Amino acid sequence: MNILYVYNYYQNPGGEDECFAAEAALMESRGHVVRRYTLHNDAINGMSRFVLAGKLMWNRDAAKDIFNIVRDERIDVVHFHNTFPLISPAAYYAAKRAGAKVVHTLHNFRLVCPSALLSREGAVCEECLGKTVPWRGVLHSCYRDSKVQSAALATMLAGHRLTGTWRQQIDRYIALSEFAKQKFIQGGLPAAKITVKPNFIDPDPGAGDGEGGYALFVGRLSVDKGINTLLRAWKALGRQIPLKIAGDGPMAAEVRNATTSDARIEYLGRQERKQVLGLMRGASFLMFPSVWYEGFPMTIVEAYASGLPVIASDLGSMTSIVKHQVTGLRFLPGDVQDLIKSIEWFRTHPREVRLFRINARREYLTNYSAARNYAQLIRIYDDVLQPSDALKPREAA
Repeated sequence: MNILYVYNYYQNPGGEDECFAAEAALMESRGHVVRRYTLHNDAINGMSRFVLAGKLMWNRDAAKDIFNIVRDERIDVVHFHNTFPLISPAAYYAAKRAGAKVVHTLHNFRLVCPSALLSREGAVCEECLGKTVPWRGVLHSCYRDSKVQSAALATMLAGHRLTGTWRQQIDRYIALSEFAKQKFIQGGLPAAKITVKPNFIDPDPGAGDGEGGYALFVGRLSVDKGINTLLRAWKALGRQIPLKIAGDGPMAAEVRNATTSDARIEYLGRQERKQVLGLMRGASFLMFPSVWYEGFPMTIVEAYASGLPVIASDLGSMTSIVKHQVTGLRFLPGDVQDLIKSIEWFRTHPREVRLFRINARREYLTNYSAARNYAQLIRIYDDVLQPSDALKPREAA
């Protein structure tokens, strides 16, 4: 199989970058011919808002590049991970016109929400979900706190919805969780074209023993990640349970201030993946107090691979990824007292927590390993290349 992977890099690297690289490498390792086409948002620097708005709607140059690659390299499937903002939806049309099937992984909620998060001011927001024109996203300046840039994005989303791009030009969407799939259906994407396939981790980091005796948070230090809830819970927590915080972001100052008044909290700053996995192998449990829906938190999958159970908000994708009383506990989002109850439960139920560790590791091996992901991905590609007369995509096996 000849596959073209397409990705528009963001200015700040993140989990989508890792997924794009991992899936392409996975297919190469199994003997498939893989090509990559990428643009980077650093190219925006110095670009006028009018030029950027034009590329956002329809980038002829990127479309021409992709058409030529598909035609010349005899590409079977073009797998898009992100086209925003420089590659643009024009690339879908080019890929299909050149004879390839089109698959698109929905890493965030961009196609149904101008902010891509279904979140605003630290809380869940669905005001634009299902709306042909997401005008409230413009009203609230949801993209880069700019009404002008939000208007350009809303115009792109509405224009391609009205012309049928999202329904006609993509042969298969990949949602990362069942929760996300349902939100995209509510947002207007065709249910019959959405298959659920999570991300994966490779290589296997191996399980730890959790003997470090500390709780761990890993991620961006921001309101939407529930940092306020986390710090308030530790302030109210009477027990001497150490908390290590790894990451960086706009709330880094608040975290540093917390460490000066509470010796139980240690701020580690941004850590490389190797160091993060080492921290996970020694931790007692992972804290994941996010107050937005999340796309697919790779941090939780890394925790499972390390045999680390999770305390997570009972919200969004976490409701299906974190299995309550199996791989961890879920608590009411933003509820400090409910979070404290979960932490205390972990402290007082060591036998059950040991079982959680076993279950977390098993969850990784069953659902998030490279072998499992390859089987799912190749089935999706086979389905779009050889559709049945009555196409009813099943969940990837």
